Amino acid sequence: MNRRHFLGLAGAATATALTGQANAAGGHSFNGYPNSYGVLFDASRCIGCRQCELGCNQINSENVTKPWTTLPKKDPKSFEDTKGMNDKARTDATMYTLVNKYMPAAAGGKTPVYKKAQCFHCKEPACASACFVKAFTKTPEGAVVYDGSVCVGCRYCMVACPWNVPAYEYDKLIPYVQKCHMCHPHIKAGKAKLPACVSSCPMEALVWGKREDLIKEAWARIGQVPGRYIPHVYGEREMGGTNWLYISSVPFTQIGLPENVGNTPAPELTSGALGLVPLVACLWPVLLGGIWQITKWKDKRAEDEKQQAVAEALAAERAKK
Repeated sequence: MNRRHFLGLAGAATATALTGQANAAGGHSFNGYPNSYGVLFDASRCIGCRQCELGCNQINSENVTKPWTTLPKKDPKSFEDTKGMNDKARTDATMYTLVNKYMPAAAGGKTPVYKKAQCFHCKEPACASACFVKAFTKTPEGAVVYDGSVCVGCRYCMVACPWNVPAYEYDKLIPYVQKCHMCHPHIKAGKAKLPACVSSCPMEALVWGKREDLIKEAWARIGQVPGRYIPHVYGEREMGGTNWLYISSVPFTQIGLPENVGNTPAPELTSGALGLVPLVACLWPVLLGGIWQITKWKDKRAEDEKQQAVAEALAAERAKK
């Protein structure tokens, strides 16, 4: 469904929702796919060069496939500036990934540790669970992709994401939700062999491969140098597991990765709460339409009264003459 038609059909859909025939996307559980691909990020190897950011911007501003996979092209020299890097920045509608700089206590508080931020591509995505028009899809290849042609701008995906990833184009006439798609459109079209951020990394801090193999590689690195890494592969089980994995030499909480998200997949947490989403989504256009009609009627009445007052004033003036 094209979102331009959604509001027109919403009124009719309300009747369906009221009879209990509408089904919430949250009632469906994504189980993930075997042999899916992902990325392993090793924080101990990242030097904060921002080449991953540059590679991401270049491929998604030049090698675009859809309007909602398009980023504004930035000056390559802007990625050479590393002085402004901090631990507060987050991805937005103009960038799918960024590198944060931390000064963790575990590293003495003086040695920087960097972390790449982007979509985690959950095995059972919270964004897809929250989206009642199914604008988000978990692909068999591992990426969570977005279809802007059906998005209605409700932004439930932004509320649902435990990592605060999806960003909205508030300044656009036709806005979309923007987030990393793991270069799935480019790889699918044969325009890239692996995500641009991975191919751009000079330190091999990013590794592309099948998720099962990446988990083995992560634990192998942890075991090879005892004491170098925290014995935990972040994303192996968090929120039911993600296709973007992390290993680090400092506690994950000290590089902005919450460890209190739990291991329960998002659909299990949201299915009950999201049961009314289709109903609400179908009712609000009707409500707003009613408000608009009342406002229009009030404006017309005010205009009629104004014209009547003018006519009476003119008639009074003529009568005096």
